[in-house]
Amino acid sequence: MDIATIVGILFGLVVIIGSIIAGGGARMFLHVPSLAITMGGMLCATLIHFSLPQFLSIFSIVKKTIITKIPSQTELIQQMVNYAAINRRDGALALEEEIHKVSDLFLIKGLQMLVDGQESDNIRDMMALEIQYLQERHSTGKKILEFMGASAPAFGMIGTLIGLVQMLRNLSSPESIGAGMAVALLTTFYGAFAANLLFIPLAGKLGIYSKAETTAMEMITEGVCSIAQGENPTIVREKMQAFVSQGRREEIKANI
Repeated sequence: MDIATIVGILFGLVVIIGSIIAGGGARMFLHVPSLAITMGGMLCATLIHFSLPQFLSIFSIVKKTIITKIPSQTELIQQMVNYAAINRRDGALALEEEIHKVSDLFLIKGLQMLVDGQESDNIRDMMALEIQYLQERHSTGKKILEFMGASAPAFGMIGTLIGLVQMLRNLSSPESIGAGMAVALLTTFYGAFAANLLFIPLAGKLGIYSKAETTAMEMITEGVCSIAQGENPTIVREKMQAFVSQGRREEIKANI
């Protein structure tokens, strides 16, 4: 679970809501028509822009930005070195027992292809295809969040314009102008609040996780293909460490 995302959202809510309460007049910030224009308009625009299955996937997308597990580079390198040692010592069939100890579906697929005796080129092609479609799914999810982050302030401005038009119709009552202006600006507040605290940051976090997950999958692919080629654990380790910065290679060096 990503604690940073939860803490950031909760602390942001505390800061903004706390500031509103401290400034007085907290009740005036709750205006259902303004909220309906901003959030309802944003959701309708998202439905128009994306297909229904893509729109409904927003819940799993947000869940992924909060609950995700990406194996560490140290863990992956050590795993691949261990598998290479088993392969050299006992053969590929001995890796079948290791499959039951793994929870990563991508790694399971790679090990299963090793056990089945697939050539390294075939393994690389199949695993590269998995990585490609993962990137496409993540790219679509990121686009949805970015679109929502862009459309929320836009509909906030639309709501403000609606409020200003309604206010200007009642210029005969000067005492109502201030209250009308405040209500008109609420939609802009809702749009900016939702975009900058939720949708845009979540899109950025999804992009970071997508890159990290892609790197982990590429490391697995390289390790499995090296094992399929019969390379020794030392060579496998050196290939895997190519994904790690020079400064961290000694720090996370796997045991052979």
